Amino acid sequence: MTRQHEPSLAAIVYANDEYPDAIFKWIVSECRSRNLVLSGVLQHPVCEGSDRRCDVLLEDLASGYRTPLFDDRGAGARGCRLDVAALIDASMKVERSLDNGPALLVLNKFGKVEADGGGMCGLMAKALERGIPAIIGVPARNLDAWRNFAGEFSAELSENADEIRKWLRELY
Repeated sequence: MTRQHEPSLAAIVYANDEYPDAIFKWIVSECRSRNLVLSGVLQHPVCEGSDRRCDVLLEDLASGYRTPLFDDRGAGARGCRLDVAALIDASMKVERSLDNGPALLVLNKFGKVEADGGGMCGLMAKALERGIPAIIGVPARNLDAWRNFAGEFSAELSENADEIRKWLRELY
């Protein structure tokens, strides 16, 4: 396989709070069916308890290790429950897997932490430096921050599988 000369980022832009879970599972399946080495994470929602609050587990695509992303602060807690330390830990695990020469970096979400310059931003920058293409979900509310971060390296895609398949084929 020949990788394109210019590094590339792709944002799958989706409506706020409508994470395209199925399309990311499809991307991973499509790439694995082509025997492409992947780095990154796949998001798995887990809803438990009487309040049915959902947690998110990030599955490291290289190792299969799953990291819970949200703090359990009790039923009455309000506000963001994101465990930033867990996000950083997951990011560090993925960063180590970049040494395996992946064909693609798959990241779940350019969220609030990334919009503020943290989270997985450093990981995407390292992928760009190494010429590893990356694909990430971007909620509409963070699209301007994404554009400021990714600039000329970014393609914006819809959740359409044919459009994503075309982007992947242009890479390899």
